[in-house]
Amino acid sequence: MSLQTTNSPFTEEQTNVLNQLISSLTETQKIWLSGYLLASNPSSNQVVTETPTQSQPKTKGVTILVGSQTGNGVALAEQLTERLQKQKMNVHQYGMDEFKPKKLKDVEVLLVIVSTHGEGDPPDNALRFYEYLHRPKAPSLVHLEFSVLALGDSSYEHFCQTGKDIDKRLEELGGKRMVPRVDCDVDFEDKAETWFASVEKEIKESVTTQEMVTEGNIFATEQITYSRKHPFLAEILEHIPLNGRGSNKETTHLELSLEGSGITFEPGDSLGIYPENDPELVDAILHEMNWESKERVEVNGEKYTLREALLRYYDITNITLPLLKKLIPLSETSALKEYIEKDSFDKKEVEGKDLLDIIREFGPWKGNITSFLEVLRPLAPRLYSIANSLEAYPDEVHVTIGSVKYEAHGRQRLGVCSVYCAERKEIGDTLPVYVQKNPNFRLPENPDDAIIMIGAGTGVAPYRAFMQEREEIDAKGKNWLFFGDQHFRTDFLYQVEWQQWKKDGLLTNIDLAFSRDAEEKVYVQHRMLEKKEEFYRWLEEGAYVYVCGDKNKMAKDVEKTILTIVQDVGNKTEEEAKEYVQMLRQEKRYQRDVY
Repeated sequence: MSLQTTNSPFTEEQTNVLNQLISSLTETQKIWLSGYLLASNPSSNQVVTETPTQSQPKTKGVTILVGSQTGNGVALAEQLTERLQKQKMNVHQYGMDEFKPKKLKDVEVLLVIVSTHGEGDPPDNALRFYEYLHRPKAPSLVHLEFSVLALGDSSYEHFCQTGKDIDKRLEELGGKRMVPRVDCDVDFEDKAETWFASVEKEIKESVTTQEMVTEGNIFATEQITYSRKHPFLAEILEHIPLNGRGSNKETTHLELSLEGSGITFEPGDSLGIYPENDPELVDAILHEMNWESKERVEVNGEKYTLREALLRYYDITNITLPLLKKLIPLSETSALKEYIEKDSFDKKEVEGKDLLDIIREFGPWKGNITSFLEVLRPLAPRLYSIANSLEAYPDEVHVTIGSVKYEAHGRQRLGVCSVYCAERKEIGDTLPVYVQKNPNFRLPENPDDAIIMIGAGTGVAPYRAFMQEREEIDAKGKNWLFFGDQHFRTDFLYQVEWQQWKKDGLLTNIDLAFSRDAEEKVYVQHRMLEKKEEFYRWLEEGAYVYVCGDKNKMAKDVEKTILTIVQDVGNKTEEEAKEYVQMLRQEKRYQRDVY
């Protein structure tokens, strides 16, 4: 049907132009144009209704669920959401703890981005969703199309286990896998990008163009943002040792400038820092392999000297079983293969070893430099809890870094990033950094709510940010700190600030545990038990509990202690105490930042 002056509000000249244009358009172009005209006039009160001969196609919704402990998954989910929205897709993104699992019956396309925490465990915010899927009476999901992006670390035995479990269970419940699961190691960017492209293509092919038209702006403005892939070079403003003379520890407070970057963050977020390897270790590897340090090699499409590449781009300190297996074809002897395949092999045997140890122990080696570099993992950034509030220190970011040094296998070992920042960087130098958002470690929305902060050593860092933030916004909620370290005299990190907050009344309670100051070692969990009645009363009054520090020891002991307090003071059974703590998790009143 063509336009005429009698059936439209256009002039004869406009009618002729429009008829000529419309006759040349494809169906897709007509649909796009109709969406554009609708979006360009949001104030219109006209209602578009369906005709008896046409049915409006249902918009195919895409639901993205994120299970993340440190925030990598959240960052990827935000990238994917933005990417799909630019294609005018109807996208909803949730943390797994924010999504009601029963709503799965209404989901058509499910994209799961989930990390694995520790030895195969789901991250804290994924527990409820994970358990729901794996219960015996989980619902049928035959209507569902899904795909899973699994994040993990291949140095752990149960690599990407949570993602594998969810992927398998969704299929068992009848879901259709639209794109095969992708398992990502610590260098996840390239594999994640491949997965992004695959799911985007699959979704676009399964829906019509009309289904993807949504209201809003047609054109998006590209903005330059700093990220893990494009870090900001931050200048070091302050470089302050925190431990007193005679301490067994070396802890450094770094203040970095973010001026001109546009970078923002919230208390609870982390700072990613790209380090460099120890130059002495790099030189020793070059010497042992008889490699020429100035030979040019290609990394990510750019040319560097071999020494530069080993310094900045390759992991030469973390030895994993997958790496050893990849090195077998490059060894001129069978020693490495026999070592790995022996019945008594335990991965703990390689803990503390680096690439130099392996080169010396299982050489000589064959193959060229490129073949050797290809099996090495990229040097990953390190994450540190941000130790300041942006409200208190605009255009600055502070971190608390404990230097890692220990003896193993006859040589001293150095933490890659910690020693790089503490000993090889000075005021005025720059560090490549980016902010890692951590929505699973946030202050209460209501500033009148009480908080309990539990941490040891550098685990106190985010609590400094919490207190600065609550001071700046004049929060009325009570604040309680449990902090532990080795010695009061040398290891009470940020002591002056904590004492001032206590004096000013911002810090309501402070309980300290210095394990080496008494004959019997005392830790934060012991202080918690000493104050168990008051601790439980705060919980009953709605307090939020935060735990930051070592996941393998401290965090587990603290959780056991919380369960004990709930049982003893709350007069609950073991099962009831577990349900109580799970309730705290679901209400976001129990949050952990553990590493």
